[in-house]
Amino acid sequence: MIAPNNPEIHTERLNLRQAKESDWQEIFFLRSNKQVNEFIHRPENRQTKTKEDAIDFIKKINKGIENKDWNYWGISLKEHPQIIGTITLWNFSEDKKTAEIGYDMNPTFQRNGFMNEAMKHILDFGFNQLALDKIEAFTHKENLSSKKLLEKNGFILNETRKDEDNSYNIVFEIEKPAIK
Repeated sequence: MIAPNNPEIHTERLNLRQAKESDWQEIFFLRSNKQVNEFIHRPENRQTKTKEDAIDFIKKINKGIENKDWNYWGISLKEHPQIIGTITLWNFSEDKKTAEIGYDMNPTFQRNGFMNEAMKHILDFGFNQLALDKIEAFTHKENLSSKKLLEKNGFILNETRKDEDNSYNIVFEIEKPAIK
C-alpha cells in the first residue's frame, strides 16, 4: 500500500520533502544538466527543456503522489531549503510489493554522502511504511557511482534481469531485511 501523502522525512543533515512549483529551477537543472543526466536516456517527450516543462513535471509528480502512484521527494540540506537532488519510489508492481527507486543529485553536492543518507531513509520507509518486499534499481552499466551507492546499501546485481526499455541498464535488487 502506498503511504497516504508524501511524508516529509528528516535525517541528520537532510530534509526530504515534496517538490513545489517554486522549485522549478532546481528540478529543471536536475532534469536537463548534462553531467546529472550523463547515464539517463529519456525519450524526447520526457525531456525537460524549459521552465514550463519543469513546472509541468512538478505538477505531474504531485498529481501522482496525490493519486498514490508513487512517492517523490526533493532533497535539501537542513540549513537550506533549496533542492539539491531527488529520490523516488515508483513503478510499483501490481500487488504493491515491489517498487523501483530512482535518484539524482546536483554534482556540486555529490560525494558528500547525502544520497547515501537519503537512500537509507527511503529504503526504511519503503520496507517499513509501504510494506514492500523488494526494491529494484535500474542503473546504467557504466555509472560506477550509482553502482557503488547501491552496493553500499545492500542491493545485489540481478544478472538475469534485463531492462527491456534500455539495453545499457543493469538491474539491482534488495529484499526486505528479515526481522531480527
